[in-house]
Amino acid sequence: MGEHTALVVGGTSGIGLATARRLHAIGATVHITGRGKQRLDEVAATDPDLIGHRADGGDAAAMGAVAEAAGRIDWLVVAASGGAGLGPIAALDLDVLRVAFDAKFWTHLTTIQAVLPRLSPTGSITLLSAITARTGMPGTAGIAAVNGAVEALVKPLAVELAPIRVNAVSPGLVDTPWWSAMPEEDRRAYFAQASQILPARRVATADDVAEVTVVAATNPNLTGTVIEADGGARLVTLA
Repeated sequence: MGEHTALVVGGTSGIGLATARRLHAIGATVHITGRGKQRLDEVAATDPDLIGHRADGGDAAAMGAVAEAAGRIDWLVVAASGGAGLGPIAALDLDVLRVAFDAKFWTHLTTIQAVLPRLSPTGSITLLSAITARTGMPGTAGIAAVNGAVEALVKPLAVELAPIRVNAVSPGLVDTPWWSAMPEEDRRAYFAQASQILPARRVATADDVAEVTVVAATNPNLTGTVIEADGGARLVTLA
């Protein structure tokens, strides 16, 4: 058992799984949650040291039970993602946007509230937002509002919950299953084009963002901060 205990919500794929792996690599006992049994089973096969729980981050009772099972939690990482809410404002389906808020913002807030009683007073909360909250890309007002709401939690909670530290990480383009709805050939072409525009000249891997997420979770001097791990995407225009 590790000296520290981490809980990664949404830890069965993408940035969440990469973060869980990195936290385990530095010696933590790592619990992960996922909504689907198949992905939990797959992770159990590839990463047997990660302790899986089937739970929806938006279900307060389920998350409270996970926290109880984990015991004292030092590092809470909420990596719940969501891609709904894209599109021009004139045609934006507001019912879809409400679902997007449920899937991401309310999941973050519900998880924090449910896990808080089990969080170490010297622990941390790290949230995952996205670049849409920090740029002016047309067609992203809805999803930008979702991610902006997540980021808006950081500063007030960092003060309210002190000495518990609260931070967020804002990724840009990341090669994760988030893009799975796009045909692979189209995705590769888009990533190749974006790589020529991004100042970092590359699309991030999940592990790139996970490395930053672990710093946010574990560094004792970071709180109330949103770290932009976007390869400079906020500085340029991506088509």
